[in-house]
Amino acid sequence: MSLSTAVLRAVPGAFILNSGIGKLGMPAEMAAGLQGMAAQGVPPLGKLTPEQFAKFLSYGEIAVGASLLLPFVPTKVAGLGLAAFSGSMVSMYLRTPGMTESDGVRPTQDGTAVAKDSWLLAIAAALLLSGGKSEKN
Repeated sequence: MSLSTAVLRAVPGAFILNSGIGKLGMPAEMAAGLQGMAAQGVPPLGKLTPEQFAKFLSYGEIAVGASLLLPFVPTKVAGLGLAAFSGSMVSMYLRTPGMTESDGVRPTQDGTAVAKDSWLLAIAAALLLSGGKSEKN
């Protein structure tokens, strides 16, 4: 694995893993609030109970973060996981009223925290496009 690929995997991997661990055992009220926002981008998430959503979110973040950090996970596999995760976040951002300016793209003050997840989507694309002949995973 090249040093640039390792950096692209390690930084978001550590951040997402920490976020997932922090969400373990989250209260149902907090889960319900996050679920309402998440269902904007991924409507089937609205069908879960808040408790199910909390487990899904925390375990999902832990899995994505760990896949990025574990060097034996192929880069393209880790990139796909990050793409699914960050793509869902970007979808939520674009579909949630009040997160974008009237043009539907630029973030409002409320949307800035989620708009940054577009960087994770760019990192996912870089991981998916990397892995040529000089890199086996």
